[in-house]
Amino acid sequence: MTYIVQINGLTKTFQGKEVVSNVCMHIRKGEIYGFLGPNGAGKTTIMKMLMGLIKPTSGEINILGHKLTNTSYKILGHIGSMIEYPIFYENLTALENLNLHCEYMGYHNKAKIQEVLDMVNLKNIDSKPVKTFSLGMKQRLGIARAILTKPDLLVLDEPTNGLDPVGIKEIRNLFQVLSKEYGMTLLISSHILSEIEQVANTIGVIKDGKLIKEVSMENVREQNTEYIELVTTNQLKACFVLENELHMTNFKILNDKTIRIYDGDASQTAITKALVLNDVEIELINKQFTSLEDYFFRLINGDTHQFVKEAETLW
Repeated sequence: MTYIVQINGLTKTFQGKEVVSNVCMHIRKGEIYGFLGPNGAGKTTIMKMLMGLIKPTSGEINILGHKLTNTSYKILGHIGSMIEYPIFYENLTALENLNLHCEYMGYHNKAKIQEVLDMVNLKNIDSKPVKTFSLGMKQRLGIARAILTKPDLLVLDEPTNGLDPVGIKEIRNLFQVLSKEYGMTLLISSHILSEIEQVANTIGVIKDGKLIKEVSMENVREQNTEYIELVTTNQLKACFVLENELHMTNFKILNDKTIRIYDGDASQTAITKALVLNDVEIELINKQFTSLEDYFFRLINGDTHQFVKEAETLW
């Protein structure tokens, strides 16, 4: 198994406070690695240490088989990145900014500039200074700059910020092309769990500076559970019917109106019939599957039924 990135015992302390604690990560060549965690968990700090922008307090980072040090300029030349908000020369055009990037990266194939602008779908911008760009356009330009030199590793921090749903889908498709057709390895942090679920091969979940899980998406999908979600204004009576009429015990109350029924043999039709016969009003009943979002909040909070309430406060 070939790892393009191996991190061992990575720790970072700021002003006596440990913000990254003994992190070990393993990113395979050619995969898309989704890096997940609440705000302030340490994702951006780890990405900055990968790029040599912050020096670790302790631990080791190996990229492309070489230990990252203060003089690892050649290794860093194989990495494209966009961390936090992308910065440009605001009075220059996108083309001029990318030309400058080629100059200081020592990359001489400037014919690729228009190719990457097309890949991120930036059009009709030839004479426009970057200061006139929307946030979404700047994000696209930041991604174009990151992929311009065809790096082996892409480090992207919240790359879909400012993009509308169409733009998010376009960039998601681009990531898959970069991975499958160009053989690039992508490390992507994002708070949009559904997007990570669609593109990632592996996820790493970090909380309070500690990496609490590193798992393949295939494994996550195998753990997916089918359930029936019931929304009713008469939850107490609905629970009575489930227990006493249908003899079900494997269900959870999510909030004052929602119940999740996990009984494997549960029939949606039978449940609906029993509830109606007992005058229980049904606002919604349907069959669903647990998602990466459920899995993530189970790891973070220790209980799946809390993820709806916690989502508003975590991000």
